[in-house]
Amino acid sequence: QVTLWLKKIYGNQPVPEYEVNANTVDILYELAECNEARDRDVSLLIEDMEQKATEYKAEANYLKDLLAESLGLSLSSLSSEGTSYLDVLADSAVILETKDTSLASLFCAINDMTSELYATESKNREITLELSNICQNLSAKLMWEKQLMEDLKKVEELNEIEKATDESKSQNLKFLKSKTDDLQTRIKAAEEQLVAREFDPSLTHKSLVNLSE
Repeated sequence: QVTLWLKKIYGNQPVPEYEVNANTVDILYELAECNEARDRDVSLLIEDMEQKATEYKAEANYLKDLLAESLGLSLSSLSSEGTSYLDVLADSAVILETKDTSLASLFCAINDMTSELYATESKNREITLELSNICQNLSAKLMWEKQLMEDLKKVEELNEIEKATDESKSQNLKFLKSKTDDLQTRIKAAEEQLVAREFDPSLTHKSLVNLSE
């Protein structure tokens, strides 16, 4: 079946060589089935279109004979203006998708299209209103975000200032501690020198002041 299909596809041309195994045969078989199914669909479509063309042609001949018998009119006897009117009428029927060009069909189609237009306009107004609300909310959120960014920037600046102040206080504290340690060391050394020199405590300034009083 695959071989017959390949010969049908290539016609008088030789079929290209290919490796024959279970996998390639299965793939070609599926392609053959898809191709034949597509051909059947196309054939049905062509047959349907030919049938519709025959029906349209028969209806056109009927209308042509009806115009000729009842009104004595033919397409060749119409003026250019009349032909233009017929074209406009036919185009309108095609656009409105009516079954015929009667006033009832045209008015019904126009009413349906008008209703659809009103519904679409109403939907557009709703969407426009919703979009406007979204834009307003977005603007408010953007303003709020901008204010938050400004507040955050101020907080960061204050943190930098406080950090610099803390560093300065820390440096001063280190300096005072170092100075205190140095003074305590010097005081201790001076006391040790006084003790080594057998200094009399009664000769201190405080003792002399008390003695004077």
